[in-house]
Amino acid sequence: MLVVDDEQSMRELLGIMLRQVGYAVTLADGGEPAVQALKTDDFDLVITDLRMRKVDGLAVLRAAKEHSPRTVVLVVTAFASTETAVEAMKLGAYDYVTKPFKLDELRLTIANALERKRLQDENRELKRQLRREHGFEGFIGKSPRILEVFETIRKTADSGSTVMITGESGTGKELVARAVHLESARRARPFVSVNCGAIPETLMESELFGHVKGAFTGAVASTEGLFAAADGGTLFLDEITEIPHSIQVKLLRATQEREIRRVGDTR
Repeated sequence: MLVVDDEQSMRELLGIMLRQVGYAVTLADGGEPAVQALKTDDFDLVITDLRMRKVDGLAVLRAAKEHSPRTVVLVVTAFASTETAVEAMKLGAYDYVTKPFKLDELRLTIANALERKRLQDENRELKRQLRREHGFEGFIGKSPRILEVFETIRKTADSGSTVMITGESGTGKELVARAVHLESARRARPFVSVNCGAIPETLMESELFGHVKGAFTGAVASTEGLFAAADGGTLFLDEITEIPHSIQVKLLRATQEREIRRVGDTR
């Protein structure tokens, strides 16, 4: 555990309390050393004061979540306000504790926080084991080759790069694309599948990138394209060879630079 407070008395009090319960504790005398500690060590739980010189508790909270999103963070303050409480919770704090507090109540809050983390970690590990043992939803097989496919999917999902999936018709390319999406950090965002061969050539650019009102005859309103619809998630372009050469340059820019421009847009 990491205890962060620029007041020595409070820092040492919390350290003594936690060590009596049996926790391994690291003490940081302010936000700056706490952020450095978070960069080098992993902590199950961080207790941080809110108001500190130079680097405050919200900055410590951000650093903790950036380094290890599963780390539990408790924010403690004598200057409670609705605004800071809401901001702390939005940033991922488990709870917001006001001073003065009763040690027994704080112990209970810590125990509940760690129990929830244990259950979440256990659930995550069970899901990982199930995927490892049984493969992915929609896939059938346990042969060495299909297990290699599963491992490639996992590695690809973590990369965040543009992926090309090749294979004969009917071999499950969309199934692989969906598995990559579900294994990635983007799983909660949209998965948009597009059959490029089914889109008329004259509408291809507008369908992919969107258009602004008045961009062409019949464009009575601005429309977001499929790239925008998949923002933050995954866009699967099936039959990509059917995309006209005139649009492939724009597609290349979209995949390389992560930038798109709607038809008729000047920005």
